[in-house]
Amino acid sequence: MNAEVNVLFVCLGNICRSPSAEGVFRQVLQRSGFEGRIATDSCGTGDWHVGKAPDGRAVAAAGKRGIDISDLRARQFQASDLERFDYVLVMDRQNLADVKDIWQQRGGTEPALFLGFGRSGEKEVPDPYYGGDQGFEHVLDLITEASEGLLGHIRERLV
Repeated sequence: MNAEVNVLFVCLGNICRSPSAEGVFRQVLQRSGFEGRIATDSCGTGDWHVGKAPDGRAVAAAGKRGIDISDLRARQFQASDLERFDYVLVMDRQNLADVKDIWQQRGGTEPALFLGFGRSGEKEVPDPYYGGDQGFEHVLDLITEASEGLLGHIRERLV
């Protein structure tokens, strides 16, 4: 990674929330002119979907907003990610606990809840996997708002 800042988004299976976050944040970077300076990736704490494309509902919901996440493929979180990334942003408290267990043993970048960069008042990005299409729209709304806050935070760091 040759970027100045490296950002990792983490959820459970890496087929709904974290690839959506990666796609939204890539779009935010493109629009702001920070593309190339900030690198993104996503992963899941579980290994069930490794190598698979994002959930079709996540791809469709993102596509309605002009975001293509169909090129992403699921991978599992690795302890070395705590060394490779400047930001390790997780979608919910359970994923945070799982990644923090590894962080407490290995050190590196301390993981945090992604929505901490947003203003919605919500702490966790809900998992839309077992719900309807509206859940994917809500996830994108939360992620978009937090992505703007994250870019503002990183921008201050880079200036």
